[in-house]
Amino acid sequence: MSGGQPEVPVDGLPVAVFGFDIAEAAQIRRIRSLIALGCKVTSFCQRREGGADFTPEWHNVDLGLVRHKDIRGRALGAVSAVGRAMRGWRQLADAQMVLARNLDLALIALAARRLAALRAGRSAAPLVYECLDIHDLMTRPDRVGGVMRRAERHVLSQSALLVVSSPGFVQNYFAPVQDYIGPTALVENKLWLGLEPGLRPARPTPAERPADAPLTIGLVGSIRCQASVELLMRTADLMGDRLRVRISGALHEHSLSGFHEALAARGNVEWTGPYAYPQGLAQAYAGCDLVWAQDMWQRGTNSDWLLPNRIYEASWCGCPSVGLADTQTGARIASDGLGWTIARPAPDHLAALLDRLTPAQLARQRGALLARPECDFVQDARDVLPILAPALSRLAGRGPLLPGEARQVAG
Repeated sequence: MSGGQPEVPVDGLPVAVFGFDIAEAAQIRRIRSLIALGCKVTSFCQRREGGADFTPEWHNVDLGLVRHKDIRGRALGAVSAVGRAMRGWRQLADAQMVLARNLDLALIALAARRLAALRAGRSAAPLVYECLDIHDLMTRPDRVGGVMRRAERHVLSQSALLVVSSPGFVQNYFAPVQDYIGPTALVENKLWLGLEPGLRPARPTPAERPADAPLTIGLVGSIRCQASVELLMRTADLMGDRLRVRISGALHEHSLSGFHEALAARGNVEWTGPYAYPQGLAQAYAGCDLVWAQDMWQRGTNSDWLLPNRIYEASWCGCPSVGLADTQTGARIASDGLGWTIARPAPDHLAALLDRLTPAQLARQRGALLARPECDFVQDARDVLPILAPALSRLAGRGPLLPGEARQVAG
């Protein structure tokens, strides 16, 4: 493969995708991007408790319901999930590649693909392990953490390719903790708008900000980080009528404590509710002068290493981001000119930054982001070609990838 061009046709390439939530936006983005490339996708997906009602336009094999924070239930349900997956054994056996998103799905996929291959009397398709986040179980120093890491090392040993959305995952975890030196592809979690020009939402144009309006900082997307919500609430208290906090998106109430009470107690904080994705993005960001982009849910580990989808969404909308300087998110914001960083997640640090930003600075930053090409922030279907490297190599008769090859494919 050279210059991102596949050596063999992608059209009609059968791919099986094992996913953790059929209705989750990132899951839908990944599958639709593969379909847009020409892949024939069959998904094997779980449903999440309280998840959106979503019916996919592709063939899906239901792996059952998963409840929030029910690690034991997920472990016990893995065996039944393998049984459910075998309802689609023909599609699994025919697949040229199996993509598994997250560790528990990778373990299910390993077992199901092996059984399907045995039933069909052929070799199993290569497994691609896509790591979306480093769960806190994986970094625990106790026996439980050790068991989880051993399980993941088994998956890595059986995988043709590891796919990550942030280089921080490899630098801080897979290389030093899991001693992984195999093929790796970086596919960033950019904004997915689809490919039909008439159906894609238009990129917003900057609106004139009234000179006497209070500064508005947003928190947009999946609202699940208690530390971020508390930081913004306390900053709102500190700055008073100089600041408005605008929260938009789906509340993960199982992860938030006292959200509605805190909201009701503050006149300068609003929650606008959920929005349609991606059609509602421009509206969600339109009311914000800048956005808090930092995840702090797993501070010190995963949250410090990831690159959140909202830095791409916000930048496409012309909305500057704010993050923590000592994280992967903050490093990207600083190096790529996406906004500003603060040294500590403290109300006085955030307030000091917001107080020194002028309307002219904000306008220049908005204009600079909107002047950049969409491809900096929006995923094109071809951006996911690195994921297909094992399947394309298999079809070309080359055998498994060598370490470093997928990195070359990824650019």
